[in-house]
Amino acid sequence: MILLINACVKENSRTKRIADKLLEKLDGEVLEVKLEDISFPKTDEKFLAYRDDCIARCDFTDEYFDLAKNFAKAEKIVIAAPYYDLSFPASLKQYIEHINVLGITFEYTDEGYPKPLCKADKLYYVTTAGGAYVPEEFGYGYIKALAQNFYGIKDCEKIQAVGLDVVGADVEAIVSECIDKINI
Repeated sequence: MILLINACVKENSRTKRIADKLLEKLDGEVLEVKLEDISFPKTDEKFLAYRDDCIARCDFTDEYFDLAKNFAKAEKIVIAAPYYDLSFPASLKQYIEHINVLGITFEYTDEGYPKPLCKADKLYYVTTAGGAYVPEEFGYGYIKALAQNFYGIKDCEKIQAVGLDVVGADVEAIVSECIDKINI
């Protein structure tokens, strides 16, 4: 199963267009998680106590844990996230916080290091940016570090189209060139 984590909200999202072309080249059933449709629980003390209790009892029957379970069982993961304010949409950060579940997506070794529990062998991070200033460490770098160090997904690839909102930019040409460079 291919898991599409869709952090795009615009109907004609350029990021989603590129992600869709990537998905056409991948082989497998796609499960889409559309982040704008998720009402994440308020992360307050009461919620954390409940979540921590479930984790301590290894009781993951609450549907809340389905996001983490689907992430853990995915064979490939595609994240479609436009570049916002040196990072990505806040909904993607919320999603990461809620799928980062001890006992589902990772556990700790006796030495205190994360031990991956995820099946995915590849993560694709698809992004677009209006300008050309897209430092890796704030958006993709964060996702890549989590994927490799917590989830065991060593093969991470960033697919990006930048400069889309620069005056005079040929948006269609930039997006098409990005799509043409997708090599599976």
